[in-house]
Amino acid sequence: MAEGFSDFFYAAPDGLKLHARIHGETNSDHWPVVCLPGLTRNCRDFHELALHLSRQAARKVVAFDYRGRGQSAYDPDISHYNPAIEAGDILTGLAALEIEEAAFIGTSRGGLIIHVLGAIKPFVLKAIVLNDIGPVVEADGFAHIRSYLDPSPKPKTRAEAISAQLAVHGGDFPALSVSDWERMVSALYRETGEGLMPDFDPRLIDTLAGLDLTRPLPDLWPQFEALAAIPLLAIRGANSKLLSVETLEQMRKRHRDIETITVEGQGHAPFLETGGLPGAIAAFLDRAELKFR
Repeated sequence: MAEGFSDFFYAAPDGLKLHARIHGETNSDHWPVVCLPGLTRNCRDFHELALHLSRQAARKVVAFDYRGRGQSAYDPDISHYNPAIEAGDILTGLAALEIEEAAFIGTSRGGLIIHVLGAIKPFVLKAIVLNDIGPVVEADGFAHIRSYLDPSPKPKTRAEAISAQLAVHGGDFPALSVSDWERMVSALYRETGEGLMPDFDPRLIDTLAGLDLTRPLPDLWPQFEALAAIPLLAIRGANSKLLSVETLEQMRKRHRDIETITVEGQGHAPFLETGGLPGAIAAFLDRAELKFR
């Protein structure tokens, strides 16, 4: 574990080879932490946060690559790129790791998967961090995501990649530094002989094509309310187009054990290694554990 993590590979129920990163020790007295990334993202997004939680907070952290992302195999059937199948893959990975319960951190798509897990296997969830996602996904925000993914830029150099990301996201993330954007690019792209490539199956974008964004997207309020007994931290980027202020306020009213953080100078989704968030997340997990002792 020279870089602070080890790689873990396992087989999905349909045999597809999937990947996760593991940080920290298996014998910690704390709950393990499971990190679930966004739609086209991968386990590398959580590297700095995982180092903090595994070293400073002595937690085992497992960050997953969904099928078609990062080091997980691409699926020949793109209809399998959906939160229900991905939730099943996570449960299979946890079973292979002999993890029966954990705290979960979900960014965007990862938060939707947490809602699914709450419906099919709620006892696995001991505490929840939702990063810029809730039971209502704003259609305008989703349209923005679809617009910058199709076509996804294919820069030749890291400098071009940073410029491309700044052109799309810079206005929503004025709080970020150059080093923050460099880390983001390192997580998002992989190096190939033809330059940098987004580290996900390009056919993943095709799964968004049929969505009618002129109408409100289906909400997940029943699934969210089923999480009411689980300590929850909701993080929102102040400039987010996906999670509205109104939805966050409704989440406060409908969940009896919720804490919230608004991250100034960031949009969808806040970088969890910035702005004091690692310490805030670690402290939330400590408070959640105390409630069960």
